[in-house]
Amino acid sequence: MSAPIDVLCAGIVVADHVCTPVTHVPAAGELVMADSMLLTIGGCAANAAVDLAKMGVHAAVVGRVGGDVFGRIVTDMLRETGVDVSAIKASATAATSQTLIVNVQGQDRRFIHTFGANAEFTAGDIPMRLVEQSKVLYVGGYLLMPGVRHDELAPLFASAQARGVRTVLDVAIPTPGEYVGRLEGLLPYVDVFLPNNHEGALISGEEDPVAQAEFFKAMGCGTAIITLGGDGAVLVQEGRCLRCGAYSMPFVDASGGGDAFDAGYIYGLLRGMPPEDCLRIASALGASCVRAIGTTPGVFTLRECEAFLQAQVLRIDEI
Repeated sequence: MSAPIDVLCAGIVVADHVCTPVTHVPAAGELVMADSMLLTIGGCAANAAVDLAKMGVHAAVVGRVGGDVFGRIVTDMLRETGVDVSAIKASATAATSQTLIVNVQGQDRRFIHTFGANAEFTAGDIPMRLVEQSKVLYVGGYLLMPGVRHDELAPLFASAQARGVRTVLDVAIPTPGEYVGRLEGLLPYVDVFLPNNHEGALISGEEDPVAQAEFFKAMGCGTAIITLGGDGAVLVQEGRCLRCGAYSMPFVDASGGGDAFDAGYIYGLLRGMPPEDCLRIASALGASCVRAIGTTPGVFTLRECEAFLQAQVLRIDEI
């Protein structure tokens, strides 16, 4: 990794198997036909890096795959999009993480997942020399990766901030549990924290997204953003509380929408934009993601995003 990078994306890397929406979930022994199926990139870190590359940002991924065909496919696909993959490690013992995503017409997605090599990923896999070359350090899928400990991640984020690197954190929560302890001592070193409202409720115990954002802001993060899917997002930072709507987009598959939102907000940070404009770009990328199956194929390129934003208006209210 010789050239400076804009964003270092660390965390979950997955091979996704995804189908176009089918009419119904098959019964035992039943064959249901899909128009097409796709083997593609998945996982928070990989998705965000690809989305950033589509926006003209130099992104790199730090993560783990298996030494198998799926690991090679995911790594090759990331490389082909222009993402730097030199910091991806192949496990000698674990298989590449995979997700089977079943889309059913008019229903939310169904997932079958194997964690694979992601279970071996630790904060120590993120070399400080790469952080120092970056403008933003993004960790996606925190709380889902068992090897990523808050007492190791917090010093890394603190060191990044001390070097002028912006820190962005997103989470993934499989089941209810006690998660506050894994965020205490870490959020004070997080510039932007981006859970969705379901994750926010599981962590904070609050149902209202504004209360969730205020909870995380009180824990020390610079900006707390609660994403609400098709209902928009809420942002809380010092002295400000914003609520934005969502852009309308023909819906095919919501997989990767949150990661695309993260990538859009990071793009705005890199360009020094105010939070309103960061939200507009984040919302545009998140909306564009649902146009196609898979986590990244539908996401806007920079030119598409700029044209979309010129033609569309997003409501943003100060609350």
